[in-house]
Amino acid sequence: MSASLVAVLTDALSSRAELFDPKHEAAFRLFNGFTEGCPALVADLYAATLVLHNYADPSTEGHALIAEAQAFFLEHLPWLRAIVVKTRNAHNERERNGVQTHGATTDLNRWVREHGVRYAIDPMMNRDASLYLDTRNLRAWAMQHLRDKTVLNTFAYTGSLGVAALAGGAKRMVQLDLNRQFLNVAKTSYTLNGYPINKSDFVATDFWTNRFKRTGELFDCVFLDPPFFATTPMGTVNLASNATKLINKVRPVIADGGWLVAINNALFVSGADYLHELEALCADGYLSIETLVPVPEDFMGYPSTRVTGFITDPAPFNHPTKIAVLRVRRKA
Repeated sequence: MSASLVAVLTDALSSRAELFDPKHEAAFRLFNGFTEGCPALVADLYAATLVLHNYADPSTEGHALIAEAQAFFLEHLPWLRAIVVKTRNAHNERERNGVQTHGATTDLNRWVREHGVRYAIDPMMNRDASLYLDTRNLRAWAMQHLRDKTVLNTFAYTGSLGVAALAGGAKRMVQLDLNRQFLNVAKTSYTLNGYPINKSDFVATDFWTNRFKRTGELFDCVFLDPPFFATTPMGTVNLASNATKLINKVRPVIADGGWLVAINNALFVSGADYLHELEALCADGYLSIETLVPVPEDFMGYPSTRVTGFITDPAPFNHPTKIAVLRVRRKA
């Protein structure tokens, strides 16, 4: 095994020692090779299931690296029950979504616990592992701020932000996503936590805000976490060019004094550029930037383990996943 790989993985494990829990139910990033010294490798932990991402191009060049990483983690984390390898540049969907390389199918974890809340996962459902680890602090924010609030989660994916809102006492939670399979994972999270499932609050649609505009229904908080780029019959999402359009689309359904949580994960959009775009939106006085929510350090690497920076400077955000909480004021 490469001495340099052992060194960076050892440092990464040591820096994250406090994140491990005795019951092995936590979820966090074990290693971010893009910043921690091995760009072809990312390792994420979901309870006792390890997900290894092979970013090598061509993908075959990463096979030996993945084998070494798997051996390292099995030696240092002997309680791991399953390992899944996702090959990002593979030619077939199965390899991109994940191939299990260790343990039985029954060993795959189907849920994790974060801040005392259970989140359903499906590690091989798609290219991601069904729970975004970079928004852990945002889920904590939702738990702390949304008691007795009505909340709309657009581009909900597997609904984790909505689950966090319910854990914090939200009185109504509407989840919108085009993919029913993702929403089914959200429903499983509800069941895991004993939350009632109102089918009308799970809507498989692209961006279903016009109905709320017609009925005049308002929400105390709207989460806007779209993919970086997507094209559907309803239009195109491109966070590099039309973030303002998306934000303006949801503003009419937010109550006076409510929040709009705007997330931009476009890698090539700098933090300064995104902040400038938000400030331009705030110029009319009906939006204001309340806070910026940082990405957890494990997701990007710690100061002691990072050896390279990001492609673009995310400052004043701490990561290219740029999370801003905006306060909304409505015209009389």
